[in-house]
Amino acid sequence: MKLRCAVLDDFQSAAATATDWAPVADEVERVSFTEHFTSEDELAAALADFDVVVTLRERVAFPASLLARLPRLRLLIASGMRNSVIDLTAAERYGVTVCGTASSSAPPVELTWALLLGLARNLVTEANSLRDGGPWQSSVGADLHGRRLGLLGLGKIGSRVAAVGLAFGMEVSAWSQNLTPQRADEIGVTLAVSKEDLLATSDFVSVHLALSDRTRGLLGAPELALMRPTAHLVNTSRAAIVDQQALLTALHTGTIAGAAVDVFDTEPLPAGHPLRTAPRLLATPHLGYVSQANYATYYGQAVENIRGYLDGTPVRRLGGA
Repeated sequence: MKLRCAVLDDFQSAAATATDWAPVADEVERVSFTEHFTSEDELAAALADFDVVVTLRERVAFPASLLARLPRLRLLIASGMRNSVIDLTAAERYGVTVCGTASSSAPPVELTWALLLGLARNLVTEANSLRDGGPWQSSVGADLHGRRLGLLGLGKIGSRVAAVGLAFGMEVSAWSQNLTPQRADEIGVTLAVSKEDLLATSDFVSVHLALSDRTRGLLGAPELALMRPTAHLVNTSRAAIVDQQALLTALHTGTIAGAAVDVFDTEPLPAGHPLRTAPRLLATPHLGYVSQANYATYYGQAVENIRGYLDGTPVRRLGGA
């Protein structure tokens, strides 16, 4: 009898074509779910008859309570090599092997700039106005050349965002709790004196930090109030780094000129959520890692992970039995 493999949140039905599943096709039946499950009860019911689950990033949590309700589950594969929403200790206890995949930093870098440019030039508003027969030129865009880009985080993604900013002729500064002058010099950017200084002096602020206890809620109402009323905020990292209610308030009151976000506390974003209609906001449905090359890597290595598990030699293990 074949093992059954569930592919979660395959919104575009891309899993089947992103890679070749032939290496496991004789032993594994793949089933894609194109709709998101919003509760643990729904997940437990849908996945009860599956031995393998493939999930994207950290969109679906697998706490101990859910793993306990999936006695048939033996292999859990998440894209990326870091996942904060899978209880690895519980997975080991219940005999579930957890594996990850590689990922590229290119897609989120590219999307960061797509959002920043779209925000600066009001592209969505202007494009929609043109299509709808509205005013011809209704806004005046913000310039990038000569303006200051402030980066919260200068890691693999932040450093590549910095390189593009420098190419645009921007002044680029960066801050994080562990950022050293040597690292800033290596990338060619200015080390901000403090987080507060970066926020107060930047025309564009972009978040590129990992979510942790230290970064959760890093930007709240006091921090957003430090930003210039002409400044823009971009977050393609993790929603919880920016206090969502504080962001909504800042957008409604005009504390900042605008924001662009690709990440949310709850994904998919519920219908009627206030972020769907917030003023001064450019929002996209977590497209940062949604690209042809990344999907080929994710699903291709998921197949490799399944093959390794079937052969008794699991690869890219994050934890588990």
